[in-house]
Amino acid sequence: MSDTANNDEFSYSGYQVVRGEFFAHIKEPSLTFNNCKIYVNAACLNKSPQTDFVHILINPTEKKLVIRPCNEEEKDSFCWRSNSAKRRPKQVTCKIFFAKVVELMDWNPAYRYKLIGKLVRSNGQYLFVFDLKTAEIFKRVINADNKLKSSRIPAFPEDWKDQFGLPYDEHRKSLKVNIVDGYAVFKLENNRAKTVYNANEQIEIGEQNDDK
Repeated sequence: MSDTANNDEFSYSGYQVVRGEFFAHIKEPSLTFNNCKIYVNAACLNKSPQTDFVHILINPTEKKLVIRPCNEEEKDSFCWRSNSAKRRPKQVTCKIFFAKVVELMDWNPAYRYKLIGKLVRSNGQYLFVFDLKTAEIFKRVINADNKLKSSRIPAFPEDWKDQFGLPYDEHRKSLKVNIVDGYAVFKLENNRAKTVYNANEQIEIGEQNDDK
């Protein structure tokens, strides 16, 4: 275009990528921890329409959680949708798993925590990656009627106050994780959860391609 200025010296140094949590994100994948339950939103199901069963993996050191599609027959597979005719997210009670994550992250168990994730691709497989450190916090307070009420306005981690988001180079690396010994696969069933085994395969997760 004739009115486009060329600037080969432009640099992203000093720029921050504004966090997606600061915008409306109803169509973005999300994972919620609330009242000893976990559940994804409809966007997760819509972005992975052929998936009914998943593995849940968590890295307690990096504080990242991965949801990986799998077959029903695979060990520790977990159904993430309801049994209704229409595909809907399934709320799963998992008191021990909930408590372990709350303890790991020093969360308040009375609050609701919502994570915005990203769909990335590795070796032809799509995975959902969630950073536990970036949770939106919906606090519960006692209202004038002495009833517990959940806030509809999220609070954010304290260290976000003085920044728009991650520096550009750090942002590019933020979704790259290695699923290796640091990740554990959790088996969720009924009201309990347990660590089943450490994932011993290495999966390089890069940025999502634009072809999906």
